[in-house]
Amino acid sequence: MLREIIKSLAHTGPHMVVRSLTGNWDLAWEMTKRSILGRYRGSFMGLLWSFFNPLLMLAVYTFVFGVIFQARWSESSGSMADFALILFTGLVVFNIFSECIIQAPGTIIANSNYVKRVVFPLEILSWVNIGTSLFHAAMSLVVLLVFYFIVNVSVQWTCIFLPLVLLPLIFLTLGFSWFLSSLGVYVRDVSHLVAIGTTVLMFMSPIFYPLKSVPVILRPLIEYLNPLTFIIVQARKVVLWGMMPDWTYFFIYLLFSIVIAWLGLVWFESTRKGFADVL
Repeated sequence: MLREIIKSLAHTGPHMVVRSLTGNWDLAWEMTKRSILGRYRGSFMGLLWSFFNPLLMLAVYTFVFGVIFQARWSESSGSMADFALILFTGLVVFNIFSECIIQAPGTIIANSNYVKRVVFPLEILSWVNIGTSLFHAAMSLVVLLVFYFIVNVSVQWTCIFLPLVLLPLIFLTLGFSWFLSSLGVYVRDVSHLVAIGTTVLMFMSPIFYPLKSVPVILRPLIEYLNPLTFIIVQARKVVLWGMMPDWTYFFIYLLFSIVIAWLGLVWFESTRKGFADVL
């Protein structure tokens, strides 16, 4: 195993992360469309569910946290609508990550018919999961911006930076997905651990509470060790508060996430030879 990893490190550079998509773009695009349409095939409203689901969840969050708990965000105007927008923005970011990570351990198992096809690029299956997740995130973002416009009669121009802010998250998610999709073939318990881990991560991320409310002694744990904290904070800056991203930390985080994606691809390529024997 160690020999295979060293060999993959020697033959796989960070540029291969992007090459894994661009080299198979047409196939990845078609499989992503099939994944999205397949999720709603047979339902009465079809793709409209991708719009109504986030709309319903936004209404539920507004009612539960704004009306019942009367929760307010210290950095906002304190209105119920503002709290719902802040909460929903954090959940959009979290859902991109969690949707892919939860699916990752079962990705190869669910597509075992592709494993024995020598020429099939198995690594794009993780790209397909990310593409599907980004589609649902885009629908949620539409709901978010419409609600923001209704409340504030305007939209922050800085929201154009959101795709760029999400770029490190995409590479980070991709790296973890490659690692977990490979590990899930050999250790089936991984899927259960991931489900528990993502739930814990949701409550350990500043989604339902501002970072400032975390006790000082625990704040570094949330701020620096949680991979989602930076993206959640930056997403709120550009979408809700009209602020520019923190470019210095952004590029550091982007470099870090590319390295994680590269290592995930190296692990995937070094372990894929045993997939057919296990499956």
